[in-house]
Amino acid sequence: MLVQNVALEDVADEFGSPLYIYDSEKFKSQYERITSAFSKVENLKINYACKSNTNLNILKIFKSLGSGVDTVSIQETKIALKAGFEPQDIIFTPNGVSFSEIEEAMNLGVKINIDNLSVLELFGHEYPEYPVCIRLNPHIMAGGNSKISVGHIDSKFGISIYQLPHIKRVVQNTKMNIEGLHMHTGSDILDIEVFLNGAEILFESAKEFPNLKFIDFGSGFKVPYKEGDNETDMEFLGEKLGKRFNDFCNEYGKQLTLMFEPGKFLVSEAGYFTVPVNVIKQTTSMVFAGVNSGFNHLIRPMFYDSYHQIINISNPEGRPRYYTVVGYICETDTFATNRKIAEIREGDYLCFKNAGAYCFSMASNYNSRFRPAEVLIHEGTPHLIRREENLDDLLATTIEVL
Repeated sequence: MLVQNVALEDVADEFGSPLYIYDSEKFKSQYERITSAFSKVENLKINYACKSNTNLNILKIFKSLGSGVDTVSIQETKIALKAGFEPQDIIFTPNGVSFSEIEEAMNLGVKINIDNLSVLELFGHEYPEYPVCIRLNPHIMAGGNSKISVGHIDSKFGISIYQLPHIKRVVQNTKMNIEGLHMHTGSDILDIEVFLNGAEILFESAKEFPNLKFIDFGSGFKVPYKEGDNETDMEFLGEKLGKRFNDFCNEYGKQLTLMFEPGKFLVSEAGYFTVPVNVIKQTTSMVFAGVNSGFNHLIRPMFYDSYHQIINISNPEGRPRYYTVVGYICETDTFATNRKIAEIREGDYLCFKNAGAYCFSMASNYNSRFRPAEVLIHEGTPHLIRREENLDDLLATTIEVL
């Protein structure tokens, strides 16, 4: 399997495996796909949602493309600054964090996105002149499943659209500086009409705030996980939402910035996770392929029931057989059940596709296992961008008292 004319099996041989491998050209093409779709919007700002993958080198690639960055923790914010982003190119969108963390982000000069009425009121009393964005909950059910749908009425995210009168009262009483409105309804959105309905809610709400600079529509664009899979029609969305946004700016009386904060859309398809097969085990009803990894490295299939296409890159032309691919963690640790894959032999490399987003970033040291290395294929050359951990890393924060 080739990426920028580089064989992934050769990369795994060179750097070891398990291994995360990223394709810089795919980062670029996905970014350009959004900007092209919204080319008729005068002011467009893409903020890469770095919670999907915070490797410094990946952040630097998006900075070079003109992207900003969306962060959800003070640590991500500091990593973005280290990657070279200017403070005003960072929007801090936390949920349920301490007020001191919000203050710390403010002191760094980044954009602040507030999604709680009590926090909004406190911030308005303490720092009325500092511009902030308000995250609204539009009460729209969107997203691929309940774990990634965050804009519905029972979600912990955002301030309910029905509380808009209360928001206005807080803003008027504190004389806050509101520069933006935001929504994010969830991931894996296919129904563009649902997305556009949420946009209309933001447009109506924006009329209540005369000094806005931007409207942030979040993201949640779906990417394909296998051949023939559905995905968000970015070009259709760009045509519909772009025109509606331009019309709204004319109604509003000034040109605003249209913002998005994609993560998965930008990096998911650029990632590949290679693992060697330790054992083939046949039972009375199933054939297991046990790999040298587990949900400590890739938790999404167990956590989200996510689908990752699995390819035998050592024997791609082998006879198709059905396997259940499992890891080495000492509990249920199943990547795929009864999956058709080219015949697998012990020692073969398997490659999991769509491994660029929420894969390494959700990896852990469960079972005291090391997190794997990361490699970036850039301009046709593989570069090690994070080494595999070792025992010293695992014990670095331990304090021996006995």
